[in-house]
Amino acid sequence: MISGRQSSHVVCNGSDVLMLCSNNYLGLADHPALAAASRTAIEQYGTSSGASRLVSGTMELHEQLERTVATFKKCEAALLFNSGYAANTGIIPALAGRGDVIFSDRLNHASIVDGIMLSGARLVRYQHGDFGQLAKLMEKHGKGRCLIVTDGVFSMDGDIAPLAELARLKRTHGALLMVDDAHGCGVLGEQGRGSAEMSGVGSEIDIQMGTFGKALGSFGAYAAFSAEVRELLINRARSFIFSTSLPPAVVAASLAAVELVQTPEGDDLRRQLRTNTIFFRNSLLEAGFNIPDGVTQIVPIVVGSADTTMQFSEALLAEGVFAQGIRPPTVPVGTSRLRFTLMATHTHDDLADAGEKICRIGKRLGVV
Repeated sequence: MISGRQSSHVVCNGSDVLMLCSNNYLGLADHPALAAASRTAIEQYGTSSGASRLVSGTMELHEQLERTVATFKKCEAALLFNSGYAANTGIIPALAGRGDVIFSDRLNHASIVDGIMLSGARLVRYQHGDFGQLAKLMEKHGKGRCLIVTDGVFSMDGDIAPLAELARLKRTHGALLMVDDAHGCGVLGEQGRGSAEMSGVGSEIDIQMGTFGKALGSFGAYAAFSAEVRELLINRARSFIFSTSLPPAVVAASLAAVELVQTPEGDDLRRQLRTNTIFFRNSLLEAGFNIPDGVTQIVPIVVGSADTTMQFSEALLAEGVFAQGIRPPTVPVGTSRLRFTLMATHTHDDLADAGEKICRIGKRLGVV
């Protein structure tokens, strides 16, 4: 149990520990600007929206945030959802149904999988990141209405989807392309617009979904797209239609975060996050750990055994390093791992000390 604020160090079960498993990548969860925005919103708007968006729950803050997100993502429009899970399970069934085909990466997030199941469309899965196999599958199965959906950054491995190649296949087959960029928004790309910006194909992605609860330090989710798609989702996305809208304090914090990541301070935080990631990843690679290829702030050590993974996690926590073990069904059997996540607010000393403990415990457990 965490007591107090979510930061680079937290109090867990009464002890101060280094946080190495939070998605608070830029350290914004306790940023003064977000807290001030929330306080002001409560004083001005109260604590609840009181209803769903299509009843009386659309407040000026919701529309202000949607306009800001659309501008940030360089899209015509945007729409808020109450979580990334709600976004994916609302958007996908609204875009595809019986008689349609959805092509999905095998390592896509569970919320994407659930959204596909709810849609009733035919699911065709391709091997992780294998756009060559996807091309063959689309030649075989992509004759009707098609949707390609992928994570931008895969949350358990930390690698980035081949978005340029997926965009080319989308053009070839006249498909829609949807990217869940929950772990890329705010941190990837020159201005933090995410994996699409980093890959240079932002204008070719039809639906860009992202969350406010990770790098942006708040809560909720958004999707950015054309005005036509927005109008469709307002009328067909059940998770949007039938949910009380996000409260003012949360929306205000998200608005402050989107504005902050576009400032010089946001640039500095992204640079520090990249520096921390390179330092930490290289130290573990040099020690001989099994780490998947990647350049993002998600750095997993693949252990294999679920039991050993949890022993590793518990031993680290006892020495002041909080890194949660990940086991099936979240990851495939035989690929249990420690999933380390870097933050811009980690110091060099923090990471050097954690690296020493990880190496020592890893050797003791036979992981390296």
